[in-house]
Amino acid sequence: MKTRPFAGPFAGRLALAAAVVLAAASCSGPTDPTASGGPEKVTVWFMKDSVTDAFLARFRTGFEAEHPDIDLDIQIQEWDGIGEKVTAALASKDAPDVIEVGNTQVAQYAASGGVRDLTDKSGELKGSDWLPGLAEPGKVDGRQYGIPWYAANRVVIYHKDLFARAGVTAPPRTQAEWLAVTAKLDRGTTQGIYLPGQNWYTLSGFVWEAGGELAVQDGTAWKGALDTPQALAGMDFYRRLQALGKGPKDSDEAKPPQAEVFAKGDVAQIVAVPGGAKIVEEINPALKGKLGFFPVPGRTAEKPGAVFTGGSDLIVPEASTHPDAAYEVVKALAGEKWQTDMAKTMSYVPNHTSLAHVIQDDEGTAAMAAGAAQGRATPNSPQWAAVEATNPIKQYMTAVLTGTDPARAAATASASITRTLGS
Repeated sequence: MKTRPFAGPFAGRLALAAAVVLAAASCSGPTDPTASGGPEKVTVWFMKDSVTDAFLARFRTGFEAEHPDIDLDIQIQEWDGIGEKVTAALASKDAPDVIEVGNTQVAQYAASGGVRDLTDKSGELKGSDWLPGLAEPGKVDGRQYGIPWYAANRVVIYHKDLFARAGVTAPPRTQAEWLAVTAKLDRGTTQGIYLPGQNWYTLSGFVWEAGGELAVQDGTAWKGALDTPQALAGMDFYRRLQALGKGPKDSDEAKPPQAEVFAKGDVAQIVAVPGGAKIVEEINPALKGKLGFFPVPGRTAEKPGAVFTGGSDLIVPEASTHPDAAYEVVKALAGEKWQTDMAKTMSYVPNHTSLAHVIQDDEGTAAMAAGAAQGRATPNSPQWAAVEATNPIKQYMTAVLTGTDPARAAATASASITRTLGS
């Protein structure tokens, strides 16, 4: 996952016709080792900017030293158009052997029948210790197709000076404390929080924390669930928090870029991935050292609130000609050695909850890791990408924030989600 915006971070609906047309041209498959008698050539697709070149160089050298019978052909892919390219690869006969995909893309690709079932490897890979927000999207109908690789989720980034001026000595740990603290910060020219009205991934966390869902599966069918009492409670909390600032009610965190708003210095808090703080400091160097982090608060102080987990999984295509060697690559990338290296290099959350300690020295990443334990993903339907394309959740949020009856707006949004998931 490039630290792509969580609003629409994953590819949309993929057309089978496009897959067929692109299949022959899109894939660069491995060579047959029997032709030369040499090591197996395993082709791996990584996404641009997911990891540094230095990490990839270390991994290639270390892996090939431990597996002299395997040569890695690492190919970097662009996010733009990747959905069609992966679909084409899965439909071809010369697919790459390992592909990095967005965690919520797995169900979409698995539905094609072109992804290898790795359920029998879960025990060896310590699947019981995986982050739920990465493991759950990789599982379809009880079968594990995507192996969690890394994660990133939102935290609260706050302006330490503004907290101190308001007499706030410690970050809030519960939703009730968060509202009280934010109200105390929202005074004069200072915004208690900048929360755009259509930040629907943040809303998702509030809905899950309240016990609600965006959509639920009823047998083989999916239906929208924003109109349940629990989901409505999550939206009500969002409404109350959003009112303690001047965030727009009809746009998301990209319009305007919330980092630019926060960098002006008169906003006490934003909800973002920790890396957003680096962008803020680049815009306004005077804020360097003045920004802090804490996990999104939950209903009680015992654990942080639920959050959306974005990230990447690793899949092995059915068309891989080196499935055993491909699995060795996945096993290494998902294992403790390279997970630790990547977490420290990229400030990502490792795929195993037991590895959270490796990033505790970084305040922002530590807050993210604490929240990741309560991470969730969007509904595991192959059609969910189509929901994001039109995004009735954003429209629902704006409607509620501008005075529409929440129950009526939620019913409309849920009906739209149901139609799309059933199409």
